[in-house]
Amino acid sequence: MKKHHQVTGLHFEGDFMILTIDGQKKKFKVSEISPALHNASEQEKNTFEISPSGYGIHWPLLDEDLSIDGLLGIVHMPERKIKSA
Repeated sequence: MKKHHQVTGLHFEGDFMILTIDGQKKKFKVSEISPALHNASEQEKNTFEISPSGYGIHWPLLDEDLSIDGLLGIVHMPERKIKSA
């Protein structure tokens, strides 16, 4: 399985979620990325699963999912097939 990202840490400080992604710490304001996480209890926020591929994070108690690419602002464009004449 191809690893999209290496997520090695996730914790919350106030209204911020701090992630260590590909060796770099990134800070995200929870109220701007997820109303469900913003309103969640400590137990709900701290019960999460990082996908084995590093593609995303799932909070089972909230049924909330965030993609790492989405958090980082990475947009994937579908490949366009070029037709030859």
